[in-house]
Amino acid sequence: MAGHLYDEGHTVAGWTGVGIATVGTAVVGVGVCAVSGVLLAGGLVIVGLGALVTWGLHLAGWGKPPGVRPKAEWGMRVRDPWARDGHPGCVGCRLAGRAPKALPVVSVPGPTVAGDGTGMEVRGAAVVGGGAGADVGRGAS
Repeated sequence: MAGHLYDEGHTVAGWTGVGIATVGTAVVGVGVCAVSGVLLAGGLVIVGLGALVTWGLHLAGWGKPPGVRPKAEWGMRVRDPWARDGHPGCVGCRLAGRAPKALPVVSVPGPTVAGDGTGMEVRGAAVVGGGAGADVGRGAS
């Protein structure tokens, strides 16, 4: 059997957060069954703590940025060396003030769209024989 072809995103930050959140939801479940506001509140605090721990581990380099990564960085024990600079498109990094410097905005013209009125537009191509009298896609009138 061949190995995995894709990085499944397993990280120390992810597994730690899932473990803490699982304990928190179990406490919430016991609180629901026992009709205990203290257990409900305690479980929700534990779930929130799990989110904060996961975020902290991500910022410390034990999480991974969103998107495709090279195969050498797929392992769970591989620390992310670029975490201090922030990851592009990462909400957690943005919340921590680590958003990478924005790239300059470049104005690019949009694609050419040709339509014949049927709703079937062709992008980047010219419509051949689609003059005013053409009934393309509508059948005979």
